[in-house]
This record gives sequence, structure tokens and C-alpha cells, in this order.
Amino acid sequence: SKLVASPLAIDFNMNEEQLLGYAVTFDGNKTYEVVGSQIGDWITDPKILKFTHSAKRYGHFFEIDGIEFDTELAAYLINAGSRSLSLGEICEKYLGRGIGEGGDLFSEFDSQSILAIWDLVPVLKRELQERGMNDLYINLENPILNLLAKMERTGIAVDRKALEDEASHFKSIVAAETKEAHSAAGKEFNVNSPKQLQAILFDDLGLPKTKKNKTGYTTDAESLQWLYEKSKHPLLQNLLRIRETSKLLSVIEGLVAAVAKDGRIHTEFQQTIAATGRLSSTNPNLQNIPVRTEEGRRLRSHFIPQKPFTKLMTADYSQIELRIMAHLSNDKELIEAFKSGEDLHSTMASLVVGITPSEVDPELRRRIKAMSYGLAYGLSAFGLAAQLDISTSEANELMQKYLERFGGIQDYLKTVVAVAKKKGYTETMFGRRRYLPDLNQDNKVRREIAERAALNAPMQGTAADIIKFAMLNFETLAKRAGIKSRLLLQVHDELIFEISPGEEDDLENIVREAMGSAAKLAIPLDVNIGIGASWAEAAH
Repeated sequence: SKLVASPLAIDFNMNEEQLLGYAVTFDGNKTYEVVGSQIGDWITDPKILKFTHSAKRYGHFFEIDGIEFDTELAAYLINAGSRSLSLGEICEKYLGRGIGEGGDLFSEFDSQSILAIWDLVPVLKRELQERGMNDLYINLENPILNLLAKMERTGIAVDRKALEDEASHFKSIVAAETKEAHSAAGKEFNVNSPKQLQAILFDDLGLPKTKKNKTGYTTDAESLQWLYEKSKHPLLQNLLRIRETSKLLSVIEGLVAAVAKDGRIHTEFQQTIAATGRLSSTNPNLQNIPVRTEEGRRLRSHFIPQKPFTKLMTADYSQIELRIMAHLSNDKELIEAFKSGEDLHSTMASLVVGITPSEVDPELRRRIKAMSYGLAYGLSAFGLAAQLDISTSEANELMQKYLERFGGIQDYLKTVVAVAKKKGYTETMFGRRRYLPDLNQDNKVRREIAERAALNAPMQGTAADIIKFAMLNFETLAKRAGIKSRLLLQVHDELIFEISPGEEDDLENIVREAMGSAAKLAIPLDVNIGIGASWAEAAH
């Protein structure tokens, strides 16, 4: 009978993946503790409303429904970018009291933690209301919490044997390249030791000096690449190949270690880390599977559907940040460039330089593309010069021409920083705030970092919001249509689905509708879709 009188606050006690017990309170006064690994069906009853802290981490292991309010998630929204989101720290900040020894994940909890959750709810609800983020919490962040936990529990299937074969292959490459490196250097040395590398490169071989650091001269991949371009010494080729291959090997070993008994990898989506609202992936990081090299892409071919599912589908937004920039800046030229249906970057390049799109060569297109994305991320002329390998004056001239042509973008970029300085925060289209106290900082370096963040946050944050709305739309439409195909992963602007037999066309229609209707912009959202027998094959 008490369960009907919801909401209730609940906190769990876990040891790794094993539930040891839980505690509840119905009124914020009396607590009830239950020992054991069993919970009744009420935990998945959406009508029984629950107050939680860090519910998604528990939802990774078992289903919870009816989450009315999560204190960790609310505290994150109120101050995105804060690293202090443990129950104890939130309690200290908003209630001015500690919670004893308990109240943290995978540790003994006490009655203090469950009462803290209960007491925090009205305080954090009021904060969200005052900051205009109540709707964002109710309509987006709270519902996505459950969906992410469901995706984590589902996981994605991999061919473990193929991954293990890849690991052996890359180990043999590292061994062969190491042998060649020793031969090129004329002696054996530890290729992973910066100190020994410095001695070989700069003392023994007398190669040009790289940037100075605390221990001598830098030997990171970028420095080795620079040295190779300067000297063409074969040792540097070996070292670069070892670095590249070791990086891939480390990714593969992380994937193999993460394969569960069901043959699937169950990554964890971090919802409360990035200040912009973007999701990140850990244990292992599936957003970090290399895609730029052929070897990196090959890893994606080992992510596969698992019976009874037959194929994978990938769907992503085309040029989402630039569409958002066109919408927020209301720049007529950029909007027209999108609507023309021509290649966007060639069209923009032709406008900047005053030639026809057909006269734009690949190098100019590359420069304008880098400029467009750079501006969306707060890139300076210095940064653009480094990226394009041109002089700073050349980059500055290109930037000036670009901004003169697209005056709406220039006005928007100036306004967004000025408004953020005045208010102390930036906002996405959906009201997600990012507070940037350093905008009015005397220290120039800290101020400029905050200014770049102020330029970037509304665009990157709006893109993060849009993909989350798309995911929720998909769940609603898929449920309504009664399809069995399911959403497995989110990799920034891309979603990966597992296709049930005979549902290819239905799934594609649902995904296009879900993603296309996630936001109303000045230019329609454009969705690319690919289908294949693996993640690599489904790329488009």
C-alpha cells in the first residue's frame, strides 16, 4: 500500500555488478533497508515514481522505470562542466551538510544518503526552474537517461576471434618495426622511452632539435612527423609506424577485454561529463574507434549483427554544425548556399573568392571547409594557419574575406560572445546553459579560452540536443510501429541500429522521420543512411 503513495526515494548498494540491497524512503523521515539481490516488479513500474542519484549507472545492470528525478543529472544541468557530482558533494553544496561515509556508488550506504536524495529534490527542481532548464530536464535529459541505460544493457555484438587475430597481426608489426628501428639506430633501445629516444635522435644521429620540454626535446608523434619531413631518416618512419600500430593495438585489446559472455560489448554512455551536453563513451570508448585510416576502419568490420538480427544500419546528420550556424546566424548567403543543392563547400568558396563553383579547386574547397568548421569551434587565424599549413597572414586574409562575404556569421559570432559576457553563460536552442565565469577574466589566456567556448557551446550543444531528441523520437516511433529493430550506439552525430529480418525499409523510414523532425531549422536536417553486414559496411 505504501508503494502506491509514490514518489519514493531509492538508493542502491552494489558490489561491481551484484546488487547487495537497497534503501527507500516514502516521506523523507523514515528509511527502509532491504538486503539481497532481488527487487520486486515495482522497480520497472512507470507509475511508481522514483527519486534517484546516478540512476543510469545502476540502469546499466538492471532495468529501472518511473524515474521522476535524478539528483546527479539535475546538478549536472544546473552547472554543466562541474566535476563535483557525487551525492556527498551535491549535498554539501545545496543542503550545507555531509552524508557520512556512505552515499557513493558501489559502497555501503547509510540512511543519510537516501534522506539526502529526498531533501535535494525540491531544492534542485527550484534551481532548474530559476535557470529556465526545467523543460530541458523533463523533455530531454530525464527520458534519455533511461534510453541510454537500455542501450548499454543491449550492447553491440563483435567478432571476438577476428579482433584477437587483429591484435596478433599488429603485435607482429610492432615487433618487426622495432627490429628495423634498432637496425636503423645501430643499437638496441627502448622505443617507448622518451629519454632513450632523445639520446638516439639528437645526440647519436644529430637530427634537428624539436620543441624543448622539461626532460629535453619532445618526441611525441607530431614532433617525430616533423623530424621525418625534415630529415627523411628511416628510423623515424619505423618509430611513427610503431606509434600508429601501438595505438590501434591498445584500442583492440580494450575491445577484446570488454566482450561480455553474450558476445557483445556494453559501453557506458557518460551523460554528465561534457559541458556542452555531448555524450561520451567509456569502458570501452566506442566513439573512439579510428575511422581515418584503412586499418582503423577495418576494426569497424568486426562490429556485426547477432542472430536473429541480420544487418546494421548507420544514420548521421549531414553538416549539422553548419546548418545550426546558418540557423543561429540567419546568414542569407549561407542559407542560400545550402538550399542551392550544390556542393556546399565549393559554393561557399566560390562566393568568398568570386568565381563559379566549377572553378573551385580541391585545395580552395579544403581551406573554406576548414574555415567553416573552424569558426563553429572558435578557431583563430593562428589555429587555421597551423591546420592548413599556411602563414598566419594568409589565414587572416582568408578569414576576413570569408566574414565579409558571410556578414550574418560575423555579426552572430560577435554577438554571441558579447551576450555571454553580459549574462555569464551561453545557451543552446533548447535552453541548455553553459556558465563561463572566465569570460570577464583579466588573464588573457583564460579569457580567450572562455571566448572560444562561448562560440562553440551553442552550436555543439544544440547538435548534442538534436541527436538526443532524434533518439527519443526513434524510440517512440519504433514502439508505435511495433518493430523489433533497435538502437545500439550513439557516436556524436551518428546512430547505429541492429536490423530485425524484413524490417529494413520500415526502419529506414522511421529513422529518417525521427532524425529529420528532431528540430526545426532554417534549413532542413539532412540524414545519410547506410546498411551492411558490419559497422564498416554500413558506413556511407
